[in-house]
Amino acid sequence: MPNTLATIKDKLDGRIGEELLVVAQIGRKKITKRRGRLHMTYPAVFVVDLDQDENSFERVSYSYTDILTRNIEVNFDDGDVEEFDED
Repeated sequence: MPNTLATIKDKLDGRIGEELLVVAQIGRKKITKRRGRLHMTYPAVFVVDLDQDENSFERVSYSYTDILTRNIEVNFDDGDVEEFDED
């Protein structure tokens, strides 16, 4: 089944409140890693509450399109890797 924005949102809806690591592309060969907890999902974006020991701001939001285009990677801490790739 091809991945769509709706299926990505549905997968994240079931993981609200869980710890995760977001790896984001920020430029040429540059990445940033942010650890936090999935706070909420909205129709176009999802919000992550960041770990205050590692970050200077409280929250960050990403769009589902970022996952679809592979600009970010979402890894949950429970060892269960959420697959957003096409099946």
